[in-house]
Amino acid sequence: MSGERNGPHRRDARRPGGARRGGAETRARQDRVSAARTVAYDVLTAVRESDAYANLLLPARIERARLSPADAGLATELAYGTLRLLGRYDAIIARASGRPVEAIDPPVLDVLRLGAHQLLGTRVPTHAAVNEQVALARRVAPAAAGFVNAVLRAVSRRELADWLDEIAAGAGSPDEALALVHAHPVWIVRALRSALEREGRGDELAALLEADNASPRVNLVALPSLAPDPGTLGDADAYSPTGFTAEDPIGLVGRMDGRVRVQDEGSQLAALALSRVLPVRPGERWLDLCSGPGGKTALLAAEALEGGAQLVANEAVPARADLVRRAVAPVPMEVPVHVGDGRDLDPAAMDAEGGFDRILLDAPCTGLGALRRRPESRWRKSPSDVAELARLQGELADAAFAALAPGGVLAYVTCSPHTAETHAVLGRALERWGDAAEVLDTASVVQRVARHPLDLAGDDRTVQLWPHRHGTDAMFIALVRKG
Repeated sequence: MSGERNGPHRRDARRPGGARRGGAETRARQDRVSAARTVAYDVLTAVRESDAYANLLLPARIERARLSPADAGLATELAYGTLRLLGRYDAIIARASGRPVEAIDPPVLDVLRLGAHQLLGTRVPTHAAVNEQVALARRVAPAAAGFVNAVLRAVSRRELADWLDEIAAGAGSPDEALALVHAHPVWIVRALRSALEREGRGDELAALLEADNASPRVNLVALPSLAPDPGTLGDADAYSPTGFTAEDPIGLVGRMDGRVRVQDEGSQLAALALSRVLPVRPGERWLDLCSGPGGKTALLAAEALEGGAQLVANEAVPARADLVRRAVAPVPMEVPVHVGDGRDLDPAAMDAEGGFDRILLDAPCTGLGALRRRPESRWRKSPSDVAELARLQGELADAAFAALAPGGVLAYVTCSPHTAETHAVLGRALERWGDAAEVLDTASVVQRVARHPLDLAGDDRTVQLWPHRHGTDAMFIALVRKG
């Protein structure tokens, strides 16, 4: 019996190199890292080292790696989920490792972050998450493989709810606890609370923070008169009459030659509020002042074409101006795209000597309203950015208002609910413009445009959309008419 049991091992041991080959094969298997995890790690590294934008980089990396749809979905979830919840995972890693994350080499920390997300934020089996991250550590920092294994084992021994209770208990204030649990910087938590409290909805803060951390479904726009009715292409949006979702959004976009585009429902409502605020008179002159990358410009162009209006676009950055040109190319009308600082606006140079009848100012902003779509952006912004942007927003608003023709309408729009970028900028502008400006009942306009009634709160003169309440980005919209 013993001879039968041990014989094969003795024969393998006698075979020259037999055991070594087996060991090499085992190590090779242990060191394998899936292509999806490699792509996700590369994106995290580029975001950290080069300030890359994940939403621009990830599709290119997925295509380069030729990932299957399933692996592409995994890479997307790993990259976006990890970046979105970075603050939460850093707090958990610090406790599981017994050291501050600042003391962990950045490449190793990225490996741990990816592992923590797999263990606590996905259904990836524990052994797969730990083993592949250890293999990834062997590739990028061999000496740290044991450390990564130990930390991830410690993370895996507790449920997410237990970790959240622990990091909340160790926070220095209620705001810090919210920030750690929901993975938002403290200053953003406070800014969002302030915006909600202005509407009397401060009790919705936790729901908003959770919505920011949810992966949004890809939303599409069907350009009016150029694409089929949205309801025939997929599931029509709840609010935007031009919006819908579809099972294969990217494939559909590819088949529709630019007549169907990816665009958030809130962005559509912002553009449509301007184009449909009043009946369009043929020959009207419209301007999209800060037009890059061109999504709203394309929708406005389709609306202008239907009503017999003319549209001009302006963009300060040449590369983004090229994106605008590509965005409006499917619309069969000429849309001149000027490159220049919107604060130095010269309507005469745009063939609008008497001014523009409608101007969209989608002002540069912190982007706090699109945190769910731009996962790394919350960690890149700071309160000092708000003051600088608010000055720019005010200067652009002054230039836009000056370029309006008498009776013309300005749509002041930001993809940020921060009150310093919304009500404060608008309020100071109205003080400067005096009796020449009239703020329209923007809420009534947006409700008239929408398919179904929106749950809006606050001042009827402005509209604030919310991810948790409307399923849109947190767009702010105000319509102002020039006397």
